[in-house]
Formats: sequence, structure tokens, C-alpha cells
Amino acid sequence: MTFALQLVPLTLLGALLGLDAVSFPQAMISRPIVAATLGGALVGDAGKGLIIGVILELFALETLPFGASRYPEWGSASVVGGALFGMQPQVSAGGLAVSAFAALFTAFIGGWSMVRHRKLIAHWAGNLREQIAAGSADAIMTLQLRGLTSDIVRGALMTFAALLVFVPLTQIVLATGTFNAGTARDLVVAAAGAVGAGAVWKVVHTTKGAPWYFVGGLIAGGTLLIVT
Repeated sequence: MTFALQLVPLTLLGALLGLDAVSFPQAMISRPIVAATLGGALVGDAGKGLIIGVILELFALETLPFGASRYPEWGSASVVGGALFGMQPQVSAGGLAVSAFAALFTAFIGGWSMVRHRKLIAHWAGNLREQIAAGSADAIMTLQLRGLTSDIVRGALMTFAALLVFVPLTQIVLATGTFNAGTARDLVVAAAGAVGAGAVWKVVHTTKGAPWYFVGGLIAGGTLLIVT
């Protein structure tokens, strides 16, 4: 399948997962390990999508999406990362590193786009303030539909633009750059592991009972690995 044909389903997937991040349905399908796997599957390599999804998930553990704070938007970004890595041939030395960078950059820009989206909704809400205060169901429905529609458009545009930029850029970088396969992979894994471990430590050492849940999770995960 050519990139032009792949671009359409990838954009639609990015739109859906960008919507899931905040607006609807918040079903966790926008988590990197899911989103990147789906992105990789759409270009024919779900396994590679899963691999980079695990890497991005470790980075995403640092994200605490509370209140009006600014944080990366991982749904659309992970689709981009999974698709980019899935497109790389098996012999690509720097494919993981370049794809991870593209996903992280897209997630950062996605966080900025979410702030702009919030401001847009606030503007619409201000224009409908009197109707909402009067209890108008039509005004509330209008605001909800505008928010959902604009968010899915935001996710689609983010994914579409990122793929248009990073697919050719990735090809150029990998064709002209000199990468050591082991070193590039190790640096990405080390960075992701450090961020993920730091995020887990912040929760474990400050939350009552969290260490026991953490130990229980390690035991359960280890048992599954041994059994399977």
C-alpha cells in the first residue's frame, strides 16, 4: 500500500484517538501502547507498532493529565510513531530512534494544540453564557457538539501534518545518517526507562499502599512471563 493510501486511515485513526484523550470516550485506547500498535498495524507491522508503543508508554507515565495543566497528547502522536516505525525495513539501524523522536515532538505540539482547543471552547462558551445560564438544552448541546467536532478535527490535522512532515524526513535522515543499531536502540530504551522509572517512583514513594501494589504487579507480570 502506498503512503498516499495509508495516510487516510492513519489520519482517521489519529482523529479518533486524539478525541479519546480528553473529549470522548476516554476508553484508554489513546494510550501509546494501544495507539502505536494500531498505527503499526495499519501500515502492515503491528509488532513494530507494539515495540515503539511500549517505549512511548514509558515516556507517557510521566504525564499527569489533571485539571487545566498542559501535557503531551499521546494518542495522535503514538499513531505517528507506530506508523513511522512500522514502515521501516527490518535492517533499519536508526528507525526506532527517529520514529520515537517524531512521536515525542508530535506529542509536544499536540499538547499545545489542546491548549488552543480549550481556549476556543472557552470563547464559544462565553458567547453562549446567557443561554447556558438560562438552562437552554440547545445551547449546551451546541457547545458539546462544537467541542467534540473541533477536537476530532484537531486530532486529524495533527496526525495528517505530522505524517506529511516526518515520513519523508525520516527517509532522508535514515538514508543519509550513520547509525549504530545497538547504540541507537540502547539510548532510546535507556531514556524511556529512566523517565518511566522516575514516574513510578514519584507515585510509589508518596502514596500510601502503592509499594505493595507495585510489588504485586511485578509478581503478577513475572508470573505471566514465565507461564507464557
